[in-house]
Amino acid sequence: MARDMTYSSSTLLTEEEYLAFERASDTRNEFLSGRVYSMAGASREHNLITGNVAGEIRAQLKGKPCETYSNDMRVRVPRTGLYTYPDVVVVCGKPIFTDDHNDTLVNPTLIVEVLSPTTEAYDRGEKFRDYRSIKSFSEYVLIAQNKMAVDHFVKKNNIWMIREVEQEIRLVAFPCILTFAEIYDRVEFETKSER
Repeated sequence: MARDMTYSSSTLLTEEEYLAFERASDTRNEFLSGRVYSMAGASREHNLITGNVAGEIRAQLKGKPCETYSNDMRVRVPRTGLYTYPDVVVVCGKPIFTDDHNDTLVNPTLIVEVLSPTTEAYDRGEKFRDYRSIKSFSEYVLIAQNKMAVDHFVKKNNIWMIREVEQEIRLVAFPCILTFAEIYDRVEFETKSER
């Protein structure tokens, strides 16, 4: 999801105030260091990829002790107190939430982000660094929306490694294979005309 990195409020909020505000809001907003960040809408390509990935994972995990969420499951990052909405989140085992509202997950296993030009550097850098402070988090997939390109990061023995991806992703945390054909189903890329 593309983010509008401007503040929607100049007043600093506590986490409790943010959650009350967010639960009453018609739009989604991220939260960090007392500030609320409004989230911009996503492109057709972004939505297609997110839906394709969530659908494929959900289908392959049917009957397994994992849950798949897309777009609207908030995740809290312990190191920074960031509240964010990953594009796709999978939790294996019992999901743990911050409170009885069951709308803020604290133990994701896999996070998938679909990259946009405005969020790519953040998703690859600072946000990934923040996500890594989540103990249960062991797999990160970054998917380009303007070309067929995927980066797949896996934690093994507390060391993050990037796995080579060519035509499919073989997830490690649970048995699931995502092919590029499935990920990019119905996605059309702009072609540059030759001059």
